[in-house]
Amino acid sequence: MKPTQQQIIEFCHSNKIIDYLKIKVLPKESGGIQFEFTVDECHTNFLDICHGGVLTTMADTAMGSECIAQNKSVVTMNLSIDFLHAVAIDKKIIAVPKIIHNGRKTMVCECDMIDDSGKLFSKVHATFFVVGEFIKSE
Repeated sequence: MKPTQQQIIEFCHSNKIIDYLKIKVLPKESGGIQFEFTVDECHTNFLDICHGGVLTTMADTAMGSECIAQNKSVVTMNLSIDFLHAVAIDKKIIAVPKIIHNGRKTMVCECDMIDDSGKLFSKVHATFFVVGEFIKSE
């Protein structure tokens, strides 16, 4: 059995940092989950641009959710991010995760962080360790 959109959304909101950072976890018509947020002052660093940790947190969670959609509970082993453009206040950012490797013990994902027009603001790559099934088989 694979997890439903609702189960994945509920799981994401059990991660308190998602609500704290005002990240929206939304169902997509295609059956997946979309993560997005609009940068406001609580997300900024001393340069009044989005703090890299906020983008990293959203990308990590979005990629983890893609793994959950494959019924795998994972923890992040390694994550790297390239920040390509500064993200200004009032800019909406959307995470677009993709599974690169779906192994028995590890998974590898990428995530593009884009705006509404498709402009790429950061590129993320991560390796996850599979700790078990998200929904246990009977």
